[in-house]
Amino acid sequence: MEKTNVMRVLDSKKIKYNSHEYEPDATMTGEEIAGILGENPDKVFKTLVTQAKSGQYYVFVIPVNAELDLKKAAKAAGEKAVSMIKQKELLPLTGYVHGGCSPVGMKKRFPTFIHATAEGFEKMYVSAGKVGYQVELSPKDLVSVVGSKYADLIVE
Repeated sequence: MEKTNVMRVLDSKKIKYNSHEYEPDATMTGEEIAGILGENPDKVFKTLVTQAKSGQYYVFVIPVNAELDLKKAAKAAGEKAVSMIKQKELLPLTGYVHGGCSPVGMKKRFPTFIHATAEGFEKMYVSAGKVGYQVELSPKDLVSVVGSKYADLIVE
């Protein structure tokens, strides 16, 4: 398995992780990826990038089987409103493509929020920065690397 930028960042910070590789498919859902990993979809997280009316970008990490509540996200960020960025803006902004976006190792560090359920898990999964790659690590370690906060972020 080739090392991704995410793995290099984690290695440089001496963070323990397990990497997982799978054969990607353009139509694959987060739930299907969780199935391939043999993991509960609640523990497999997707990384979403938003922009507030202020112009500031924010990153939200939520379970793959959940939907980001934009009102809760804005409240967590202390903004009036946030909206998802356009897919074509993702690569130039973060250095990652759709389906391979990770909260670790973006071109620039953005305020990052992780859905509160992650705090109760021993391990969670996030993209390793490339489609078909995931890293499994402790939520505490992820928080320490990206400087994130926990918040209630999903549609109930």
